[in-house]
Amino acid sequence: MASLGHDDLQSANIFIPEEWSDAADTIAYDSTTPPPPVTFVCGPKNSGKTTFSRLLLNVLLQRYKKVAYLDTDVGQTEFTPPGLLSLTTIDKITSDLSIPCLKTPERCFFFGDISSKRDPKTYLAYIFALYDHYRRTYLLSNGKSPGNAGVPLVINTTGWVKGIGYDILVDILKYISPTHVVKICISAESKNLPAGAFWVEDGDAAVSTLIEINSARQDSFNRSVLVQKDARLLRDLRVMAYFRQCFQSDMQITTIKELSRALAAHPPYEIPVSSIKIKHLHCEVPKSEVFYSLNATIVGLAVDSEYSEKFPDCMGLGIVRAIDTLKHVLYVITPVPKCSLQKVDLLLQGFIQIPTCLLQVQGCISPYMSADVLPSA
Repeated sequence: MASLGHDDLQSANIFIPEEWSDAADTIAYDSTTPPPPVTFVCGPKNSGKTTFSRLLLNVLLQRYKKVAYLDTDVGQTEFTPPGLLSLTTIDKITSDLSIPCLKTPERCFFFGDISSKRDPKTYLAYIFALYDHYRRTYLLSNGKSPGNAGVPLVINTTGWVKGIGYDILVDILKYISPTHVVKICISAESKNLPAGAFWVEDGDAAVSTLIEINSARQDSFNRSVLVQKDARLLRDLRVMAYFRQCFQSDMQITTIKELSRALAAHPPYEIPVSSIKIKHLHCEVPKSEVFYSLNATIVGLAVDSEYSEKFPDCMGLGIVRAIDTLKHVLYVITPVPKCSLQKVDLLLQGFIQIPTCLLQVQGCISPYMSADVLPSA
């Protein structure tokens, strides 16, 4: 099948330079034999890593039936709400590279923050576990699962490329040892990653193919231009899109106000406190304050089985709408289907917040509470 042409991937807000198309083609068609390419996309903030990753997914899908995507950017996630580290398999080409979409990941972990700064060790452990899952499922299947043979991997990264962020990138690169590393550069050289194979120590041979490309956004002097994004707004939109899934797609919800009212009126699930464990991430909460801290917050809905005790699998997110301390029941709003929710035995609380615009319904600052339940602190 022919690869996607330069003009096939244009949209109103996206410009794909020829060197980007050439880079994607090189990765997809670099080898005619296994193993499939494992591509690590890196570069400074707003350089176009996500857009290039979407382009690469499309080009790879011209050759492979499906492609795995490892998302390591907990602040600006691609297929999930923020705060999650995920591995997702994609089997359909995206027609518009400017529009992100939510997908159900194959496996994900709730990190509970929008940056790895608070807990780099756990952050790395989750990423390594996701890669190990990919490797076991798609690289070491030895033909036992023919449908899993020949599945390439795209790894998108954060724009934090200095200090601890740089060290984290190097650690991921060394652990995964990708076949290709795509390094995107901007005109402000001081913000770029070091030249060459920066993760390779002196005396070691580079085993990855390094591809260096420039940011797609250029000004009249052919200098790359950083497009500043409102990161918080984008995160809020992802959270709202996620909880919009609580309702049928044909339900008339077109504004934030309509969504906030619909969520406030949506019947929640009842979860007995005795059936779950509660864990706070990145902070310590006194036992007497646990319920106060949970009320009207977003939590990760996880499974704390023997297999995943160290790394509990996340089924999705929920809003703790209220807590009845007399009945010992939590009321949770979530789009997670009931069959999956029944497996949940662990609530993880981090720092992912309910968008402020969803908390203001008919003058009530917190509609995720009602009479006869624990009041907000």
